[in-house]
Amino acid sequence: YPLLVFLHGHGEQERQWIDAVPNLSRRNYICIGLRGVRSVVRPDGETGYSWGGSRRCDAMIEEYVLSAVQETMRVCHVHSERIFLAGFCEGASVAYQLGLSFPDKFAGIVALNGWVPPGPWALKTSTGEEGPGVFVGHGMQNQRVPMDRAKQAYQLLMAAGLNVTLRLYPSDHAICPMMLRDVDRWVIGECHRRFESPSF
Repeated sequence: YPLLVFLHGHGEQERQWIDAVPNLSRRNYICIGLRGVRSVVRPDGETGYSWGGSRRCDAMIEEYVLSAVQETMRVCHVHSERIFLAGFCEGASVAYQLGLSFPDKFAGIVALNGWVPPGPWALKTSTGEEGPGVFVGHGMQNQRVPMDRAKQAYQLLMAAGLNVTLRLYPSDHAICPMMLRDVDRWVIGECHRRFESPSF
């Protein structure tokens, strides 16, 4: 099966994504939701989690995510070349960084209502192989992360030669059902595009 690794937004926790999975698919993937490494106080006074104050992942986060992937592969039937990172807001920034830094480990990046953190990036493998596919989804009424950030990400990654899909939605700063339906189709399409015999 393909594996989707979910990275939540600032002040949230892994349930932000896991609660959305039934709207994504009930049968096509193995999914794991990871919790940010730092606790933060939300505006409502509750505790949430973050991936770091700089909005960039460091070696500790890299090790955490890669170890979680390895552990999942140890106990579940995961196709090693069908591993996708899916991030929302701050989590999208981490997904971009990990996916672009380790293009040999991840088949694709799903970035919803997020942004590409400052580079530089090794956007392709040293052997010239295809880099990860990228799905960029963004709410047009998003007041927290302007829509221009999604368009900038699209232009940057297209210029780097990556296969990028951009979708804009009549929503705000949220994970909406239309996004998840498109993500479902995109991931399946990427598996078909990149590999000759998808096992669904």
